Order: sequence, then C-alpha cells, then structure tokens
Amino acid sequence: MSLRPVLRQLPHQLSGLLRDLPLFVLAPAIRGRHLRWGATDAEVAARLPGDDHVPGAQFVATRAIDIAAPPADVWPWLVQVGAGRAGWYSHDLLDNLGKPSATEIIAPLQDLAPGDWVPMSPFGTPSEKTAFRVESMRAPELMVWTKPDSAWVWRLTATPAGTRLVTRVHVRYDWRRPWLAVFGVLLMEFGDFAMQRRMLRGITQRAESLAGRGSSGPI
Repeated sequence: MSLRPVLRQLPHQLSGLLRDLPLFVLAPAIRGRHLRWGATDAEVAARLPGDDHVPGAQFVATRAIDIAAPPADVWPWLVQVGAGRAGWYSHDLLDNLGKPSATEIIAPLQDLAPGDWVPMSPFGTPSEKTAFRVESMRAPELMVWTKPDSAWVWRLTATPAGTRLVTRVHVRYDWRRPWLAVFGVLLMEFGDFAMQRRMLRGITQRAESLAGRGSSGPI
C-alpha cells in the first residue's frame, strides 16, 4: 500500500477525529440515546434476523438513516466493506490503518457470499476473533454478519425518497476472559457510536453521490 494517499488524507482524518472526540468521550453518558440513533420506536422494537444469535448480549444498538438512493444503489457499498477491502467509510485512521475508504464500487469485492469473512482487523488471516462471517444475505434487502460473541444485521427498505437503512448490533462481553471483555467494553461503549454514525453517513454520502451523477458501474 502506497503511503501517499494515507499522508495526503492525514490532516482530514485527524480533523474528523477531533470533531468526533466529544462523541467518543461522552458516549456512556448518552448511551440511552445513541443506542437508538436515528431509529423510530417501531424499528427499535422490531424483530430482526440475528436477534437470537447472542443470548445475554449487554450491548444492543439499533440505528437508522434515510438515504436518497434506491436500495440497489446502497447495497454494493455494504457488500464491499471490511478491513483490507473497501474500508469502513468511518474513521480510516482507526479502522483502516489510515488508508482512505473506497469512493467507488469495486467489482472484485462484489462477490460476497454466505460463509465469507468481513475482516475487522487488517492484520493476519481472518478468524472468528478478528472478523465477522456472513451468516445470510438477500440482495438488496438484508445482510447478517455473526461472530461467536456478536451479530450485526443490515436491513434496507425501499421508500418513496430512496432507502431506509436500519442496522442492529448485538455484543456479549465475555467476563471469563477479563482482558478481552474490558477491550470489548472500551470498543463498544466508547467507540461504537462515533464510528458507526460516521459509517452510516459515509454510506449515505457515497450512495447519494453515485446515484446523483448516474452509476457508471463498478470499477
């Protein structure tokens, strides 16, 4: 990976981190609100695939956003996410080693299928500790990722204005391994809201931009 794009984006990435710093720091204080950021009462209460995958989950967040693009134009951005793939459209300095997340649809990353890995870490071979596995998917409506201690579901619903994107995360902190549980608490209770909020807005910006100028297809 060339360092030139990373260095060129570094000031922008640092600026974004500083702007979101209050969200990282204050997340536990606004937990009740950010666990349902953007979501309606009905969306929070609705059953989704993956709800039963993590019994006893201590962290459950349902978040949503409206996107002015049809589900078919949003879906490809979700399919290609992951460390070492298209990135996470969030704080690249934290989750993608500073490599800018993709701003185009990448054809070789569009063949995701059930059983494939969605890496969370850019290091090493993906495993159940460092990556989600695609549990199920139904294009362009639903995708479920799972790990032994967590589940992450994405639901896209067509609306008159485009797409309603709802995402839900379940995480269980395993206190049988205290150091791992502490890391999970820090990651989810302090980091998840700022990162996922930026990711949802990043997906929205990309999908709306591509739809606005007319999709020319994957690169």
